[in-house]
Amino acid sequence: MSIFQENLESTLQKAQEAFVTINTFSIAKRVAFMRAVADEIEALGPELIDTARRESNLPEARLTGEKGRTIFQWRSYAEAVEKGYSLDASIDTANPTRTPPKPDIRKTNVALGPAAVFGASNFPFAFSTAGGDTASAIAAGCPVIVKAHPGHPETSQLMADAITRGVEKSGFPKGTFSHIFCETNEEAQALVSHPVIKAVGFTGSNRGGLALVEIASKRHEPIPVFAEMGSINPVFLLPEKLNAAASELAKQYAGSLTLGVGQFCTNPGLVISEEGAALDQFIDTLEEEIVKALPAPMLNSGIAKGYKLSREKVVGQAGVNVLATAATQAEDGFGDATVATVSAVDFLINDTLQAEVFGPFALIIKCRNADEVLQAASKVHGQLTATLLATTGDIAQCQELVAVIQNKCGRIIFNNFPTGVEVCKSMHHGGPFPSSSNSQYTSVGADAIKRFTRPLSFQNWPDEFLPEELKNANPLGIWRNVDNELSKEAVSV
Repeated sequence: MSIFQENLESTLQKAQEAFVTINTFSIAKRVAFMRAVADEIEALGPELIDTARRESNLPEARLTGEKGRTIFQWRSYAEAVEKGYSLDASIDTANPTRTPPKPDIRKTNVALGPAAVFGASNFPFAFSTAGGDTASAIAAGCPVIVKAHPGHPETSQLMADAITRGVEKSGFPKGTFSHIFCETNEEAQALVSHPVIKAVGFTGSNRGGLALVEIASKRHEPIPVFAEMGSINPVFLLPEKLNAAASELAKQYAGSLTLGVGQFCTNPGLVISEEGAALDQFIDTLEEEIVKALPAPMLNSGIAKGYKLSREKVVGQAGVNVLATAATQAEDGFGDATVATVSAVDFLINDTLQAEVFGPFALIIKCRNADEVLQAASKVHGQLTATLLATTGDIAQCQELVAVIQNKCGRIIFNNFPTGVEVCKSMHHGGPFPSSSNSQYTSVGADAIKRFTRPLSFQNWPDEFLPEELKNANPLGIWRNVDNELSKEAVSV
């Protein structure tokens, strides 16, 4: 057995022991722990931002905002647990006079067990070591083993240390959180295939996500992998809106496309619209904006190289014409904005045109009529988001198109752009395959916690031995479904 395997076995044994202990803790103690972690992250000084800047090339303002978002995630998920959102507590009281007698049945959500988390390169705080997957799994009551991202190892360690301090100060067992470095794919696979692991959170490439899904599905006990695997996030330009504001929309679109050098999973990399004078105007203005967009450093040289290779593959396809590229030549490691066009006819017969190009690249699909727009929408793969730039009149005239688009995405956006992902209960950050491995779940917002839980029903259990959320007195003061009515009141028996 290698040193890595020995360390992994020890780490996972501690995680399993921690899971048993955590199950005995009150929800209030778990909430206090999460808030302690948020406090520890908040207390991190300039070293965190400076380290992340050096490792990711992200600007200080972006990282400062992302740090705040990360802190908010921990605190908002703690509040969600405290208010019982993730518990879905329900009670159906007994009816002994019924024939046959109806038993007392009460249901809540309980933790799955130790979870493995693989963070993203493009969000070193909010979607990495201390990101949403870690926070939501902890909120569910699961110990977490994070595989450090190789793109920002020092940043990852700083965040891991903050979580560890929160563990110690809150009186949680050491195995509640672990941070490991894997040097090979085989080592990462060993983590996912280990029987102690009961769920996996992943943010990254389609290739990486599918590899983990395959490993998890072939285990003796298959486990869920909640993989967010990228998206090209189509934007539909509808006629009335386009005719009224083509140039303005092009400027807004260029800003969204080039934000963060296009390194967002919600980057709008596909535009679909009918040909005509209005689309020509949109394209002319977009070309002007792209030409003057300055290249900027990408997360690392590997991602910059991948961007160029992916872009070359798409623009090399039959029928694709490069419309505009940033006029300033990109240095090594930089990403330069590029926009290309292709006909709907060519798009419909070539799946390669739907490959994600991770960076500031867009492909405009030029359709001859509304029917081709509908065909293109039907051809689009599953997406995290889809955007309609439209008037209400456009929507009224395009109900079939709207219905098709709704079946293709996890978030449908009206006259806005997808690159901001609000952390709130109504957010769904996930979508039909291949954008994510399970479209029923979100990786952002309070419902993300439910990924790491399972339902458990208690039948005819003595009140004193029930979980807090199911006790008659409702000591947590949460909303519960009691005999099909939402209530915060105590149950009288």
